[in-house]
Amino acid sequence: MDHMQNSPFSRRRFLASMLSVAGTTAAPFALNLAAMGNAAAQSADDYKAMVCLFMAGGNDAFNTVLATDSTSWNEYLRLRNTGAADSIHLPGVGQTGGVLPIVPATAQTGRAFALHPQLGPLKDLFDSGRAAIVANVGTLIQPATLAQYKAGSVALPPKLFSHNDQQSTWQSGSPEGASTGWGGRIGDVAGTGNANATFTAISAAGNTVFLSGRQVRQFQVGQAGAVPIRGLSGNLFGSTAGAGALQAIINEAGSDLIEQEHVAVVQRAISSQSALSGAMLPAGAGGVPNPTPYVNPNTGVAGVNSLAVQLQTVARIIAGRGALGAKRQVFYVTLGSFDTHDNQKVLHADLMARLAHALAYFDTTLAALQGVDLRRQVTTFTASDFGRTFSSNGDGTDHGWGAHHFVVGGAVKGRDIYGAFPTTGLGHELDVGSGALLPTTSVDQYGATLAKWFGVADSQLASVFPNIGNFSRRDLGFMTV
Repeated sequence: MDHMQNSPFSRRRFLASMLSVAGTTAAPFALNLAAMGNAAAQSADDYKAMVCLFMAGGNDAFNTVLATDSTSWNEYLRLRNTGAADSIHLPGVGQTGGVLPIVPATAQTGRAFALHPQLGPLKDLFDSGRAAIVANVGTLIQPATLAQYKAGSVALPPKLFSHNDQQSTWQSGSPEGASTGWGGRIGDVAGTGNANATFTAISAAGNTVFLSGRQVRQFQVGQAGAVPIRGLSGNLFGSTAGAGALQAIINEAGSDLIEQEHVAVVQRAISSQSALSGAMLPAGAGGVPNPTPYVNPNTGVAGVNSLAVQLQTVARIIAGRGALGAKRQVFYVTLGSFDTHDNQKVLHADLMARLAHALAYFDTTLAALQGVDLRRQVTTFTASDFGRTFSSNGDGTDHGWGAHHFVVGGAVKGRDIYGAFPTTGLGHELDVGSGALLPTTSVDQYGATLAKWFGVADSQLASVFPNIGNFSRRDLGFMTV
């Protein structure tokens, strides 16, 4: 005891640390009852949600959004068609299975554009005005030119081209080891009107720094919703009395402060799981429709799209927003396997099919969720570790930097490309090596545009994006007010 009292990390500080981590992981049952009681007062028009769709591994943006004017297309074919069976170029415009032309509302002189052949459902969203493209987004501390990059005369994000560090930098602004992400920090600021902070930031894809705020803590869910503590209901080790005995053990708190706090945390987790389970709309008949199977373009075989299932879970939680007392929510879903060093043409086609299928399913689901069109109140945006190199390694591409991203929703000023689309090829003013793009739009600007739509005031942006003051534009204009 004397040692603990003399230590800088005392029992009291230890308990305080535990509280800061676990205090918002679950909420008292009384708050859940209050949220349910206030459900009738919740206005659908006052609700907004952001959904981060993270493409883990580094998406090849050059085969996702393509420049198809003759100069760009010829350079694309020259550099990506190695003449081998494993070349990574796509079929041209007008050919069977070719890239899908899009016509942005704002013309970029001398340029024409298209999407990957498997992004048909996303092209439909773009053409209907509910999807936009933001060109050449990447991690930056401040604007940089190629000359500054080469000279090392400008501050740059540390550990560029590293998966773990750039995933963290995209999601938090700092390399691996960051404690908060900008999704959670947005929740800190804009989620203050929620009756229960527990359900402000929700991940359907496991732990992520993106949703960790200074006060807000992420709540992780699985396909079935909140994960319950095993054995609290039904049989435990074959005994119907087991659940009651386990509950008694959980509720038993002695005089030890750590034991008492552990009991309190577990009880809050139990009440939060109960509240969310009661609020979520069920999956399938009578609830949120199950996604139709997607078809693997390489095999023709239909199967389950895990990304669509994650978005179904998000929709089920959004349907329970009134019972949860939620006015602002930030969600996180993910699609993996984008690290396409090998067999890229085949693997990327399947990933694009999954991406488009899931986004179209989510759009259709939100259009009639509980008889209400929520598409203007929910915005989904893509993110990824980094882009990839323009040059081929013979069977795929290597780690890059800037990349193009999609923003989808009814509040998006769609059918347009925001930001100058880079030159197609190698050796141009944004090529930092092998065609990897020096970003012209920062993640901070991309996120700040979403945050302002979500309700973060201009004066609060610096608390969410510490580097935003280094950029002249805080709003890229792709969201309506």
